[in-house]
Amino acid sequence: MPKISRIRPVLLSAPYATPGDLEVLLHLPSGYRTTGLVEVTLEDGTTGVGEGYLAVFAPKVFVGIVELIAPYLLGKEALEVAERYREMCGVCDYWSLQGAARHVTSALEMALWDAAGKHLGLPVYALLGRTQAQPVQLYGSGGDATHPLAMRAELERLQAWGIGLFKIRARAHQVAKTVWTMRAAEPFGLEVAVDMTQNLANPAQPLQKVLGYLEAVEAATGRKPYFLEESLGPFDSESLPRLRQQGGVRVAGGETVTTAAELCLRVGQGCYDWVQPDASVVGGLGQTLEVFEAARQHGAECVVHSWGGGVSLMANYHAAFAGGATWAEWPMKPYALRDELLAGPLEIRAGNLRPPVQPGLGVRLSPGLEARYPFREDAVYACLVRPPALDEGVWG
Repeated sequence: MPKISRIRPVLLSAPYATPGDLEVLLHLPSGYRTTGLVEVTLEDGTTGVGEGYLAVFAPKVFVGIVELIAPYLLGKEALEVAERYREMCGVCDYWSLQGAARHVTSALEMALWDAAGKHLGLPVYALLGRTQAQPVQLYGSGGDATHPLAMRAELERLQAWGIGLFKIRARAHQVAKTVWTMRAAEPFGLEVAVDMTQNLANPAQPLQKVLGYLEAVEAATGRKPYFLEESLGPFDSESLPRLRQQGGVRVAGGETVTTAAELCLRVGQGCYDWVQPDASVVGGLGQTLEVFEAARQHGAECVVHSWGGGVSLMANYHAAFAGGATWAEWPMKPYALRDELLAGPLEIRAGNLRPPVQPGLGVRLSPGLEARYPFREDAVYACLVRPPALDEGVWG
């Protein structure tokens, strides 16, 4: 088996989303976003690429942890991915059992899977035991528009792709935005779900405010959102089972949880109808598949979260194919570091993503990419922000 001969971190920054996008206005005022990659080279010249979500927020921390772990892996067998992952955790778990290091071990683990697939000539989902993978239904993830014209354009894009579920961003005070979108989506044949973006909120909106929001939306539209995601803050997970019982809506979440053990525990506690692991956060593809197994045991849907660059996107999709997922997230915001990291175009038919056939994850660091998208110091996601006073009147 080939051994690992080189590991290097790569930071890239590229324009992100569109003018007027609320995420950009709040968190990325430069208009650029950073993606953190790890390139693993095997002794036979095969390369694998992985991505850790940490670099969006703390790019230099990402680089530092990659450089800390790398010496422990050099010279080791590359195809023994589970054993290499165990060693990475042994390096980091005492001081970062949860959090930053998990994002980095995610990147290294997926890079090893990518290299293994390329070395063996197989897509990663086949290496993970699902040689006859089935298509996965996509839901469109966007809805950060601050004006109806931009929101309608997203609805039109989804209809053209044949996607039937649209996730928007709205907090509890944004009933008007939610109602407008649900009404506008109906002629397009689209259901609407809501991400309440409380994963960074401290203090976050309380349970009673979320229940009041659901009542107001139902009173205006006659129905509730298809699901409600990240509706409570990171310190209030114990209220999620109550929300499921009292809200009458599917409850989704889990993207910020950085260990499969914690996420599986939450599934067992009845926190989610849709549990949303992210392979670039939770430790890689193997850990994501542990969450799939817990979801099967407890009657929940496992729906991969994917909001990173192209490598994270493909790692999560391979986990979805390997895990037998029904749904997966399709990020709609324009970002060159999604598209240009793909080895080939994705095949979407009637809203369903078909399994890719390229070996590995189906990603590459193409010549010239690093020169075109050099890291920018101002392309760092700001978490501590004061939301602007947006005019809800634009929504009718």
